[in-house]
Amino acid sequence: MTARGGIAGAIGRRGLLALPTLLARPAGAAPLLRVGSKNFTEQFVVAELFAQGLERAGARVERRVNLGGTAIAHRALTTGEIDLYPEYTGTGLGVVLKQPPDGSAAEVLAKVRTGYEAQFNLTWLDPSGVDNGNALLVLPRTAQRHGLTTLSDLARAAPQLTLAAGNEFADRADGLPGLRRVYGMEFRRFRQFAALGLRYAALQHGQADVVNAYSTDWQIAVGGYRVMEDDRRLWPPYQLAAVVRQTALRDWPELAAPLVRIGAMLDNPVMQELNRQVDQDGEEPREVAARFLRAKGLA
Repeated sequence: MTARGGIAGAIGRRGLLALPTLLARPAGAAPLLRVGSKNFTEQFVVAELFAQGLERAGARVERRVNLGGTAIAHRALTTGEIDLYPEYTGTGLGVVLKQPPDGSAAEVLAKVRTGYEAQFNLTWLDPSGVDNGNALLVLPRTAQRHGLTTLSDLARAAPQLTLAAGNEFADRADGLPGLRRVYGMEFRRFRQFAALGLRYAALQHGQADVVNAYSTDWQIAVGGYRVMEDDRRLWPPYQLAAVVRQTALRDWPELAAPLVRIGAMLDNPVMQELNRQVDQDGEEPREVAARFLRAKGLA
């Protein structure tokens, strides 16, 4: 999905051309796996969970985080510069495969598994309990003033309101084009903020009335915002899962088990809290991941 995290700017951009190629390992040696991520907080945390889980399972891990948006991370995976990274099923379907972003969770997962295997020789592992879909939210007073509960309600009020969203939202099929197509939604003004924190700040300071956010944003849990119900089901599921090169799975089939096990421990409230510890408390993703795994008995 689009960039959402608060600490992306603090982590230096890693040049993809500088990444080493994976060398054949001697028989019996610990495998070398390169774990990547996109450029927002949730990706940093989940990539670190995956990396530490693999290390505990006996792998050597190189971390290649903060690669950029979906296109860059996907290209790193397909060219062999990384071996796996966390991705969202709805993003894989709409952005990578460029298929209509619709269907149930099971249908979307089946589509991305089939498409990624056929086109890219990549495997989607079983998804986690995280479904980090799109959300449009407002302040409680805005919801009360305009009688907002659903996206259909919001469509009626949108000509009076300003929307703050990420850079990709203007063009993505599940962004403004989808809102127009499904809800006839036209906002008075559209403002772009790449950093999610700036969108929430714009909402709080009256520079925006509506924010495009995501279901695992920690701000939702602590800020009392009103999330609009997607009553016409524009948005597909965005289940979080590890996407892995099939060559890596063939070289070390055991890598799937720790990733799936960690994913099963995650859901939206858990992810909101882990994101909050990084963005609000200022902790490093590595520390947050290590504490979570210790609490789950995986240290």
